[in-house]
Amino acid sequence: MDDPANTPPGPDPEPTPPPAPEAPAPAAPPPPASAPAASAPAAASSASSAASSASSAAASALAARPTGITILAILAGLEAIGGLLGGFAAFAVGGVVFGLSGAIFGLAWLALAGLWLACGIGLWQMQPWGWPLAVVLAAGTIIWSIVVLLGGGGPIGTAVSVIIGGAILYYLNQPGIKSLFGRA
Repeated sequence: MDDPANTPPGPDPEPTPPPAPEAPAPAAPPPPASAPAASAPAAASSASSAASSASSAAASALAARPTGITILAILAGLEAIGGLLGGFAAFAVGGVVFGLSGAIFGLAWLALAGLWLACGIGLWQMQPWGWPLAVVLAAGTIIWSIVVLLGGGGPIGTAVSVIIGGAILYYLNQPGIKSLFGRA
């Protein structure tokens, strides 16, 4: 008979897999050095409340802006775009045709376009300086229209400019509109 000690071992019916490497235990994060642990949630909640108040302030400013102010802001932006195009053209062509005086006229036109752009931004964002700038530009439009009429300009175009400028001044001087810009 065979000696069981001398018989070779048979194949193992199920090989055992090698042991998996152990994952390192997660280390606890160190406490913040500058602030105690109890104030960290308070800081996070104050930051989130500040962010939500800023977004709600922007939403309320948008909701508080009347449609008339929105229209005036858009029209001022369009005036700025037209003024920039006209100013660059007047600067380039006027500088070539009329020399220095043409170039100065083009630069003045560009400066006026910058004022219209600032007016549009000020009205859109309901900035306190947007109201007086809009009033000055509307009054300036009326004065310029009258100067053009006295210089031989067409009466219909002048009348339209004066009526529109007057309507804008009337609207901007309404008590509810003035109060939105911090005016009494």
